[in-house]
Amino acid sequence: MEENTEHKRRIHYSGKYPKKFEEKYKEHAPEKYAETVAHVVEKGSTPAGMHIPICVGEIMEILDIKPGERGLDCTLGYGGHSTEMLKCLQGKGHLTSLDVDPIESEKTEKRLREKGFGEEIFTVRHMNFADIDKATEADGPFDFVLADLGVSSMQIDDPERGFSYKLSGPLDLRMDPTKGESAAMRLRAMTKDEIASMLSENADEPYAEEIASAIIKTYKKGGTIERTEDLKKVIEGALWKVPKTEQKEAVKKSCQRTFQALRIDVNNEFEVLYEMLSKLPGALAPGGRAAILTFHSGEDRLVKKAFKEAKADGAFTEIAEDIIRPSAEECRRNPRATCAKLRWARR
Repeated sequence: MEENTEHKRRIHYSGKYPKKFEEKYKEHAPEKYAETVAHVVEKGSTPAGMHIPICVGEIMEILDIKPGERGLDCTLGYGGHSTEMLKCLQGKGHLTSLDVDPIESEKTEKRLREKGFGEEIFTVRHMNFADIDKATEADGPFDFVLADLGVSSMQIDDPERGFSYKLSGPLDLRMDPTKGESAAMRLRAMTKDEIASMLSENADEPYAEEIASAIIKTYKKGGTIERTEDLKKVIEGALWKVPKTEQKEAVKKSCQRTFQALRIDVNNEFEVLYEMLSKLPGALAPGGRAAILTFHSGEDRLVKKAFKEAKADGAFTEIAEDIIRPSAEECRRNPRATCAKLRWARR
């Protein structure tokens, strides 16, 4: 006799379409609702809980992956780039994929295992790419390496991660929420000068002094900045002198830059990138190819400088003379690709 299993109803929502992140049942299960996901993508949006890989064609051309080679994806994310690399290997060779985010990497590994990529060809390591030398000791040296430095859409769209000022959630911003200080804790411990410097150095924020003063003033008055909306409100107050006709756009851009600057600070992104770049030549096998995808000028400057110095030292035989950008069509389909810059190097 068959056992009766309890039927679980999905979350109810008001209106014709779900608006909250946790209610978007179709987009959280793209395998079941491919038509809906395709419609969202065609409109130029990224479905909640998903990530559309950027510059896939350009990256695959640069890496020129052959069956039997060994490779490293420094940032697994949703697995889009890793999937394409695995396809190129055609069941021969090996790909190691790193990710510091324990929440998303577990989901992605499960998804790729279900696609048939077993341990013999694909390994996931919960590891920061600053430790690329440890990954090399375990699985390398590598014939090809990719580092996509963008924040995954799944992280941005999940309000519990606190990556977006547009969504109400805890001001966290950690890639690995099990370690270190949240953005709220970090901000509370900083002085006005430290906050202003962080905003200027990490995001070229023109209102750095005003925002830093407003943050400290909030604390002195006994207020708190624990949630994303708290920080947005402080930024709105800091820009009160901006003409009314320009204020909305100015607040939007300052929110984007402030959240970016905080995320970089909380995750030590520049330090981590610098360390990875210093170890990259040693991770590549002779003739190995590396591609790095950046999303703001600070990252790109670091990559450009490191590649030039490595070539001058003889660690690289070739480097990209110019940046490669996504096509206009890709930017139309995926607006998050607009600021992407791609550079490559060969050992």
